[in-house]
Amino acid sequence: MTDLRQSGKKQGLTAAVLKNTAYVTMLIDHIFAVVFFNYMRLHTVNGAWDPQLERIYRAGRAVGRISFVLFAFLIVEGFVYTRSRGKYVFRLFIFALLSEIPFDLAFSGELADWSSQNVYWTLLLGIVVLVLWEHLGEYVEGICWIGRILVLAAGCTAAYFGAVDYRFMGILLIFSFYATREKGEALQAFTVGCVLFFGTWGVNCIRYAERYGIAYLFRFSLREMYGLLAFILIFLYSGRKGRQLPKLFYYFFYPVHLLALYGIASAMKIM
Repeated sequence: MTDLRQSGKKQGLTAAVLKNTAYVTMLIDHIFAVVFFNYMRLHTVNGAWDPQLERIYRAGRAVGRISFVLFAFLIVEGFVYTRSRGKYVFRLFIFALLSEIPFDLAFSGELADWSSQNVYWTLLLGIVVLVLWEHLGEYVEGICWIGRILVLAAGCTAAYFGAVDYRFMGILLIFSFYATREKGEALQAFTVGCVLFFGTWGVNCIRYAERYGIAYLFRFSLREMYGLLAFILIFLYSGRKGRQLPKLFYYFFYPVHLLALYGIASAMKIM
């Protein structure tokens, strides 16, 4: 399969198209996760979820699986092409801080919920791992690979115990896009698919094995595979930036839309 990024061809989708699609699918996902979920809680049938509403809910969340795959792909592209990795890391850190309260309000209704942290922390950890990975490449081979493996393991450990969104699967997904970036799109899709499924299944088994069976968690983790639909766009990516909205718009969209969805969900409870 021809890799448009390596062939120099100009046809195909721009990074702007991928980024805008990532934000739209994220918005759809969060509308269902916050607003529609609260609507379902207010319209239970004999104390149980309405089956029809639950099917709609699952369909909406399935669309949202596309978003993080696109974000992981784009964060690696940003890492490769940014003029200043220090500024890149700093921006992610600042917006991770700014987004935490809106994230907690939207998904738990609390100002501070330490059981889960917003996705900016995941992206930040992923980029830090990549920065250190490349830095360690300057050392002799033995030390280089031992250090690199330790860095990746430390990033995954921090993601899990720090309870960032997607836990260590998110770090491995970002790393898999980086590691396979010049290996061809077919290998990249296969690697990402393995990470999506086995990473999600691994996280779920660690977190929920005492409450649910391994077979149930296997089936539950399959839902993350909807994210592979993102490769329909990634295969068509031309490597061109395209016309994008102002950078700060994209950074602020995440906390602002979460606050808006929290406000809508709260208003539904009052009505």
